[in-house]
Amino acid sequence: MDRRTFLTAGLGLGTLFVAGSVHAAWPKDAFEAQESGALIDMLAGSKPAPSDAITITAPDIAENGAVVPISVSTTLEDVTRISIVVEQNPLSLTSTYDLTPDSVPYVSTRVKMLKTSNVVALVEAGGKSYSGVREVKVTIGGCGG
Repeated sequence: MDRRTFLTAGLGLGTLFVAGSVHAAWPKDAFEAQESGALIDMLAGSKPAPSDAITITAPDIAENGAVVPISVSTTLEDVTRISIVVEQNPLSLTSTYDLTPDSVPYVSTRVKMLKTSNVVALVEAGGKSYSGVREVKVTIGGCGG
């Protein structure tokens, strides 16, 4: 076996190993959940407590539902996860972020929104689940065109 063949085979096997481990961590059930209430219960483990310590920054009216900027921040201590749910989307869970203890509890993304909906931020902090809600009105575009 020559060096080029060895390196190509090693690179291919390494890629398969990494891709398999990333795919295994993907929460398939959560991303495919169709009912937002059941999804929130699945992610939070129970009914999350409403919290004023969670800030959702999003436009009041999104003129283009295909690209809606959303940011979530919190002043809660020991934040380990932040998830963003758009209740009226066909697949409600837009994203979930696992944070390390040294992370700043802030995430920002852009999502597609089918229509006017509540955006729910779920935050796991100190072993408990909290939620914040903000309504975003969508005028055109979005998931449905």
